[in-house]
Amino acid sequence: MSIQTIMQEQEGVIKYQLHHQHHPLGAEIDLLEINAWRSILFQLKLIGQRTDKYGGLGFGNISRRLVPSSNQFVISGSQTGQLAELNPEHYVLIQRAEPDTNSIYSRGLYPPSSEALTHASVYQQDADIQAVIHVHSPELWHNTLPLKIPYTHANIAYGTTDMAQAVANLFISRQLNDVGLFSMLGHEDGIVAFGPTFAEASTLLIKTLIKSRIEYPYPYR
Repeated sequence: MSIQTIMQEQEGVIKYQLHHQHHPLGAEIDLLEINAWRSILFQLKLIGQRTDKYGGLGFGNISRRLVPSSNQFVISGSQTGQLAELNPEHYVLIQRAEPDTNSIYSRGLYPPSSEALTHASVYQQDADIQAVIHVHSPELWHNTLPLKIPYTHANIAYGTTDMAQAVANLFISRQLNDVGLFSMLGHEDGIVAFGPTFAEASTLLIKTLIKSRIEYPYPYR
């Protein structure tokens, strides 16, 4: 079964109200682990850039909670998907996120990803979640229903308050109790994985991708 988006949107467009301080991150913020996992996801082409899709713009982003007791997090910056390796200046600190008012307060040399509000919503649902990954996977996205991946509906656009609420609803309805993965049917190829560690979130993502390729082989591109 194939999934189609209801609305066509330009990839990478920031839709929230951004309150951004153009200052570098502090040297005390450790980026080694997040950068290592981001490089692996780039090599797997789950984060990247394609000239033939998404208007030729970069896609995918990765974040980690700054400290366990805080909803602050570090996320890869807007339109860095095309870079094989990121430097510290390519990451942004989300100091405060307010899904209800569609607002993000951030600091960094790049603006935050267009999906920062969605990441924020995930972190706000469960204090045990320490890592969130947003990738583009045509295989998983098209096979959302047969793979029984929880999903947000096709009329809900990415990076909006509606998406933040839809993510919260997935948690409230307990659809994400046993799986740290969901599909955004209103965002072409958009998949989000999360967990207490990058290893757990990434392993679930890759295992589900393997299952898709075995059970529903098709050259989705």
